[in-house]
Amino acid sequence: MLGLSEKMFQQAKKLIPGGVNSPVRAYSLVAENPPFISRGAGAYLYDEDGRSYIDYVNSWGATILGHAHQKVTADIIHRVKQGVSFGAPTLGESQLAEKIIAHMPTLEMVRFVNSGTEACMSAVRLARGYTQKKMVVKFDGHYHGHCDALLAGAGSGVATESLAASEGVTLGSVADTLVLPFNNTAALQEVFERYGRDHLSCVIFEIIAGNCGFIRPQPEFLSLLQDLCQRYQVLLVADEVMTGFRVHVGGAQSLYHLTPDLTVLGKVIGGGMPLACYGGRRDIMKIVSPLGGVYQAGTLSGNPVAVQCGLTTLDLLCDRSQYSYLSHLSSTLTTGLKKQAERLQVPLVCDGEGGMFGYTFTTHPLESKKDVDQANMKYFKIFFSEMLKCGIYLPPSPYESCFLSTAHTDDDIQQTLRASQQALSQVAEFHNTSEE
Repeated sequence: MLGLSEKMFQQAKKLIPGGVNSPVRAYSLVAENPPFISRGAGAYLYDEDGRSYIDYVNSWGATILGHAHQKVTADIIHRVKQGVSFGAPTLGESQLAEKIIAHMPTLEMVRFVNSGTEACMSAVRLARGYTQKKMVVKFDGHYHGHCDALLAGAGSGVATESLAASEGVTLGSVADTLVLPFNNTAALQEVFERYGRDHLSCVIFEIIAGNCGFIRPQPEFLSLLQDLCQRYQVLLVADEVMTGFRVHVGGAQSLYHLTPDLTVLGKVIGGGMPLACYGGRRDIMKIVSPLGGVYQAGTLSGNPVAVQCGLTTLDLLCDRSQYSYLSHLSSTLTTGLKKQAERLQVPLVCDGEGGMFGYTFTTHPLESKKDVDQANMKYFKIFFSEMLKCGIYLPPSPYESCFLSTAHTDDDIQQTLRASQQALSQVAEFHNTSEE
């Protein structure tokens, strides 16, 4: 007999491509039917069949305070009663901009948009307008939204012809996008020597990669990247849609002492509502319309309800003990997972920072997307399915990072580790059987 979630999924597939409005939600990679969520409360989600889950997706990182936070909810309701959209300036926009700028000193001005995709697309357009150069460097596996110019994959060799990563994206759209392996200093040096002076407008990257596993930047790579951008007058664009206000109140750039020219933020700054921004040096931002010739607009940009949700969220995050707490939770969880895997002789790399963590079934440290590509997908599927049965809600892809909220407790972490012990035991059993 079909459960309610399964029935809803079958109906949704008749009406919506794949039954979902963002591909990873379809659970295709793990060959499962996705739970249809009816509500969330704190660290928990509840599906239409009445099952509860400890949530480590947290709206893909946006709901850092957990679901239906009392103060956030009350402030949203109050704002809604005053109107949901005006298409006109509101005081809240300036208040939120001021709060973001106060915590991230590399941002001197910001412009609000509705999504990370819009923000990345606009930041790249701005970089091209400011430098009057057209080429863009991105890194393999770093996701900057679904705008055409950034949906590119690498060809063979170092920055050879770019290939579109989606049907419908023309080769012309990605012709000026160079895709490099992350943490590869030789490839980076070569591209700058070849294109940096006359053709390269910007490098856009995730400081901590979160869409191809959880991958940290190597210190020598980060240092070289900053130095090359300054030397060749190429703008450095930090995509902190995931990491901004999540790994630290000042973002990943504060942890790594990085000074980007432009920064892209999303997710946490909207508290779970559709909101993102791009910002940076004043001299660069001043060429955005209506002050300059780089055009960008949006009917719902700076939507007052989303802005209020973001304002309240950031107000509550100003207590920096929240980040110490998130770091404690992620450290407890990742350390526990590694110890379990080691005891069971299951290959597992696990790492985290603040309220963000990742795990990959492999034996060696992660430096680029190819390391995740070579991980054991079968182990991931077994682990994911067992965890879901135990009421642990994880991203249904080995390429996605996991997220904690301040609503999670030590008891939640211990319950998760009890489930992971069972799930990793299933992985170990499969491992031992396949070795025989």
